[in-house]
Amino acid sequence: MLAPLRADPAAAAILTDVDGTIAPIVDRPEDAAVPGGTRELLGLLAQRYAFVACVSGRPALEARRIVGLDDVAYSGNHGFELLLPGAEMPRPDPSLDGHEEDARRFVDALDARDLDRVGIRVEDKGAIVALHWRGAENEGEAESLAREIESGADWTGLVAHRGRKVLEIRPDVAINKGIAVAALIPARPVRAALYGGDDRTDVDAFTALRTLREDGELDSVACVAVGSEEAPAEVTANADLTVDGPEGFAGVLRALAQ
Repeated sequence: MLAPLRADPAAAAILTDVDGTIAPIVDRPEDAAVPGGTRELLGLLAQRYAFVACVSGRPALEARRIVGLDDVAYSGNHGFELLLPGAEMPRPDPSLDGHEEDARRFVDALDARDLDRVGIRVEDKGAIVALHWRGAENEGEAESLAREIESGADWTGLVAHRGRKVLEIRPDVAINKGIAVAALIPARPVRAALYGGDDRTDVDAFTALRTLREDGELDSVACVAVGSEEAPAEVTANADLTVDGPEGFAGVLRALAQ
């Protein structure tokens, strides 16, 4: 599966999710970090391959802080912003214009006392606001409230997206990881691409790569699911290969670097 990428690294792209794929999942998002060995592998790949990009649900600057590399691209907030190698600030997607505050206004109107009572933490990511309950004293009660909030967001015309013990409130703008990947790939002269991810949002990226192959933009694609007890079944079902956790995906990166 990796042979087409290894055969011509100068015409191959490597794209990866961050949390749960190259950075182990932790109770508090701010504590996440990419292990040193994985960081070194990504740095080596960035020198040898056409380009390396991290496609994250986090803000692009936050993703770069966690990964710790300046010479790779970062698509942040599920594609709402792009941080190019060496750039100081990310570039927002034009489709976001006028919708930057939609999610924040909705979350600001929620009862903060209810959120505190069940242990839901609010993460302001700019255009997206995330509600986390990993590590809450009663995760079941927190998830029940999150479902109510999800219904309210849908009712008001926002997009609510469930992840691994997180609910993201997004503006109703046609952006996701698949659209982000579809924009990144044709902008560079590559004929093969790999994407690794562990959550539902990464399935969109798998689909985008296969669509690019069907349209003749790519000759070869590889979709890698990073499995865990929490990983949604549809990630594995839509992948070409499943590996065991971030350590397993580091093995894929190592094979690409050899």
